[in-house]
Amino acid sequence: MCFLEKNLSSTMQIKKLVSLPSRSGRDLQRYNQGYRQVVGCIPYRYRKTNKSQEELEVLLISSQKSSKMMFPKGGWEIDEDIQLAASRETLEEAGVIGLLGEKLGEWIFKSRSQEKFHEGSMFPLLVTEELDVWPEKEVRQRIWMTVNEAKEVCAHWWMKEALDELIRQLTCMQRKEEEPLGLCRLEYHRSEESRMSIGDLKMQTKKSIIT
Repeated sequence: MCFLEKNLSSTMQIKKLVSLPSRSGRDLQRYNQGYRQVVGCIPYRYRKTNKSQEELEVLLISSQKSSKMMFPKGGWEIDEDIQLAASRETLEEAGVIGLLGEKLGEWIFKSRSQEKFHEGSMFPLLVTEELDVWPEKEVRQRIWMTVNEAKEVCAHWWMKEALDELIRQLTCMQRKEEEPLGLCRLEYHRSEESRMSIGDLKMQTKKSIIT
């Protein structure tokens, strides 16, 4: 299955969960060497500014128990793959659906509430749909922010590192998209120079024939 087909299949599965309550309990929770497996996403979008430019924004949510801000994340369970778990947690907590990118990385962190170590994995999610109703709408706030604003308010150091990795990946993608265009432009200029050289050569040939 190609990347696009996998994303479409995952999106269809996720949309079925909109009307269902959030998963709870630890019966199906995955563990790795004693570390609870946690997965989540950094939802992002590009917003057009007044200068007709696009600005990157990321979506943060509040904690259920406090006003602390973070990216959506939760437990990875044994009856789902990691991509589905990340998308599900993002839908349940933030109410957004989108295209999942390559994993940003893995981090070992200590839970402040449980005093236990977890292993967290984060994915980028390019948001394609923002829902008006979602499972945890009544217990969380969601706010779009600039990258700098997100770094200021995000409560978890490891999520800030994941955000840095997202910026690095998006920057690399942008450069890759611009490089072929640059090469095309270079080839265009070379072909124009070649045409001019050939034209000059023809003109010189004509002159020599006439003389």
